[in-house]
Amino acid sequence: MNYIRFAVFCWLCIAASFANAQAEPSPTPTAEATATAAVADSAAEISADKPGPAPLPQPYLQSDLNLLVGNVQRPNAMFWFDEHLYTVCNGDWTIYKIDDVNGDTITFVFGVKNGNSMLIEGDADAFRIWVPDPESESLVRVDQDRQAPITVSDQFGAPWGITRFDQASLLITDTNLNAILQVDESGQTETITSELRSPTGIASDENRVYFANGGSARRGIEWLQALDDGGFSQPKPLVSGLQNVTNIELGQDDLLYFAYALGTRGVVGRIDPLSCLEQGCDNADVEMVVFSDIPAPIALALSSDLRLFLHSRYRPEIYWAQLPT
Repeated sequence: MNYIRFAVFCWLCIAASFANAQAEPSPTPTAEATATAAVADSAAEISADKPGPAPLPQPYLQSDLNLLVGNVQRPNAMFWFDEHLYTVCNGDWTIYKIDDVNGDTITFVFGVKNGNSMLIEGDADAFRIWVPDPESESLVRVDQDRQAPITVSDQFGAPWGITRFDQASLLITDTNLNAILQVDESGQTETITSELRSPTGIASDENRVYFANGGSARRGIEWLQALDDGGFSQPKPLVSGLQNVTNIELGQDDLLYFAYALGTRGVVGRIDPLSCLEQGCDNADVEMVVFSDIPAPIALALSSDLRLFLHSRYRPEIYWAQLPT
């Protein structure tokens, strides 16, 4: 076990060296970013007073992970909903539905070419699946009736991440446009921020939006504040020094979980986002949750009872671990 801990330490050193090598000039502060400082200060005070879950005694290693299933040949996006995992298979353009306990798998619908992330909303009787499909350069929607996917908007270059922002709109990252777009359910789109670095995963919390820059270690995860005039602040640092961040998700414990890489290994980390709003955090502040042998990049999903599901993109094995609640 001492060897394993030493190996983890070595990988952290490698990641820190990579982050330094990827350093970029800091963007010039803007009036919008300055205007959000008071909000960040307030959030930091809330975080300091809010008790969080106890740290893990050590990261989950590959031997600690449970294999759920390995029969979807090229899974990519993955989302937990109503005791099932849903995943997009790039190999046959299919969304599969997987029992989250025994791994029983059925074809849910055909016609989604690919997806790095997905969002499911509603309940067991009436729900919608939203998938940003980079191969068709569009946002598509499927419902519980399993009819052919409907194209909501085709105004994208390479859509990647998706999150619900408010009742009327979704936010979607685009790695080709290096931007985040706001999309209403009729398909109207508007760019809310640009000049990012291959933005990937995205999540939202009340009036804050967290997103990953997969193409920059220095800008690993950033955040935006929704402003009273309906706009958004300029991006501000949340966590720096992370290599190849992909999916991010807010857990039921209010922590932000994210998949990233240490060398070629897929890793999952977490952090209290409120504690990073004011000054920003770096990779030394990240609690490592999983240090796997799975090749990066990896996709992740969280259940309501904090089961963590993960797989290497386009590799069939899906693993899981129960996190402390």
